[in-house]
Amino acid sequence: MTDLLDLAERLWDGSARYHPFRDVGERCEVADGTLFVHGFSNSSVLATGDGLMIVDSGSQAASGAIHASVRTWSDLPARTVVFTHGHIDHCFGVERYDTDNAALGHAPPRVIAHDAIAARFDRYRATAGYNQIVNQRQFSLPEYRWPIEYRYPDETYAVSMTLSLGGEDIELHHARGETDDHTWVWAPARRVLCAGDLFIWAAPNCGNPQKAQRYPAEWAAALRTMAALDAEVLLPGHGLPIVGADRVRQALTDSAALLEHLVAATLELMNAGATLDDIVHTVHAPADLLERPYLRPVYDDPEFILHNLWRLYGGWYDGNPARLKPPRDADLAREVAELAGGVASLVDRAGSLADSGDLRLAAQVAEWATQAAPDDPGAHAVRADIYRRRVAEETSTMAKGIFRWAAAESERDRD
Repeated sequence: MTDLLDLAERLWDGSARYHPFRDVGERCEVADGTLFVHGFSNSSVLATGDGLMIVDSGSQAASGAIHASVRTWSDLPARTVVFTHGHIDHCFGVERYDTDNAALGHAPPRVIAHDAIAARFDRYRATAGYNQIVNQRQFSLPEYRWPIEYRYPDETYAVSMTLSLGGEDIELHHARGETDDHTWVWAPARRVLCAGDLFIWAAPNCGNPQKAQRYPAEWAAALRTMAALDAEVLLPGHGLPIVGADRVRQALTDSAALLEHLVAATLELMNAGATLDDIVHTVHAPADLLERPYLRPVYDDPEFILHNLWRLYGGWYDGNPARLKPPRDADLAREVAELAGGVASLVDRAGSLADSGDLRLAAQVAEWATQAAPDDPGAHAVRADIYRRRVAEETSTMAKGIFRWAAAESERDRD
C-alpha cells in the first residue's frame, strides 16, 4: 500500500518522480474529517455535521473505486457533491451516492457547480465525435468512447457561494483557468483548499492544442488569491496533497509566476507586431520554475500555452499572409516535391534532418512527402520513424499522444 503523504514528501524533495495522472488508487486522511482519494483524477471528501460533501466524484472508469474507498472510510450520507469543473474525469458516479442515500431513506445529494457547466455539457454532446477522436489520440486509446449523458447540477452560482453544512461554512469560488466553469473550494475552519485542476502537480494545463480556450491571466490571478489564504492543506485535481502552509503558498505562487511570465512576454511581442512564429520560437518558460517538482511539463507544454494566448488575444490569423487563405496541404506538398526533384528527395532529406537532430524540420519535410505521395511506403516509413523519435524526445502527454498517433498512422499505411 502506498503512503500518499510519504510519496508526496519524496516528490517535493526530488527523491521520487511520478506522473500526476498516474492512478495510485489509494486514500489518506489529510485533516480531521477530510479524506483525499487518489485516482487518475482525485476526489476529496469533507465529513460535516450534515453528512458528506464530495468534491469531484470521478470519471466513468474510476468513480466505482472512488466510491468504494469513500465508503470504507464513512457511511454518512452524501449531502452535497461539488464539481470543480465539467471535465469528464471529475463529474461522474454521483448515482452511486444516490443509491446509498435511497437505501438510508435520504434524498439524493445536491449537486452544485458553476453556471457555465451546463453549456459545457451541451457542447460536449454537440461535439461528441470530435472529443472522442481527440481523447483516442491524446491518450492512445483507440477504443475509447466519449460519453453523451451527464449529471447536470441541481444548483449553480456565478461568482461565489457559501455553503453552511452542519454549522461549518465552506466557500465556493469561480475562476476561469483551464476551463470557463472552474470552482475552487475553501474550508477555512480546516484550512483545506480543494483547487481542482487549477493545480495538478505539473505545468498548468493551459495550452492543450486539441481543446477549447484556456485563460492564463485569470488562472494566475486565482492562484494568487488562493495563495493568500494561508491554507495548510492543498488538495489538487491531479497529483498528491501538499501539506504545510509555506509549501502550499510556494506551489501556488510559483504556478502563478510561470503563467504570468508567459502572458507578459507574449503580449509584449504581440504589441510590438511579432507573428505567432516569432513568439513560439522566442518566448520560453523560466527554466528554474520548470525544474520545480510540481511544475514539470509532463502533461501540457508551455509552448502550447503561447498558441493559446495568441488565440485568446489575437484570433487565428498567425501573421503569415500566405496562410490567411492557404492552398490545400496536399497541393503545397506536391509543389514542394516538384521543386525538390521528387518525393524520394523529400524522403532522403527528412531522414538526414532527423539524423542531424532537427526533428521539427524533419517532421515537416516528412509531412510534405506523405501528403504529396500518400501511397508511398518509403515516405510513410520515414514519417513513422521521425514521429517515434519525437515521442521519445518530448516530455508532455499532449505532444507524445499526437506524435504517437501520427507514427501509428504511417506504420499502418506503410504496410
